[in-house]
Amino acid sequence: MHTLPIEPITAEAFAPFGTLLVGPAAGPRQDRAAEIENGRPGVALNLALVRSEPFAASLPLRRLERHPHSAQAFLPLAVGEYLVVVAPDVGGAPDETALRAFRVPAGTGIVYRSGAWHAHMTTLSAPGTFAMLVHEDGGPEDCVFAAIAPVTPEA
Repeated sequence: MHTLPIEPITAEAFAPFGTLLVGPAAGPRQDRAAEIENGRPGVALNLALVRSEPFAASLPLRRLERHPHSAQAFLPLAVGEYLVVVAPDVGGAPDETALRAFRVPAGTGIVYRSGAWHAHMTTLSAPGTFAMLVHEDGGPEDCVFAAIAPVTPEA
């Protein structure tokens, strides 16, 4: 098992995997937006509340997931800092040699691009609640899992 350093998230570093949603700057209104891609027209948008546990309770990470036909958004409702672990795709599987772990500040949402490999949502200290949006039809292509060699993010 190996460890993975946790780095602060930036829009540039996260761009290959998705979009950050940050609050508007002080002053005139400045909306932040991201597209919730849907590769299957007519498939409904699923909105759910997701409870997340501190990452220490779910280590080591042993699998990643992706949503081949839909972006997936997580909007923190009652969440402090949280952890995002991602990997690029290589031939339909996560590239384990290029895994990255990011520390996301409270109040920042994320939108994974369709097909982006990522770990389940985990907080860094206390349990939390996210609003989650994804297009799903109940079929096996809604969410695809891949086993990875055990890895532990390390602050």
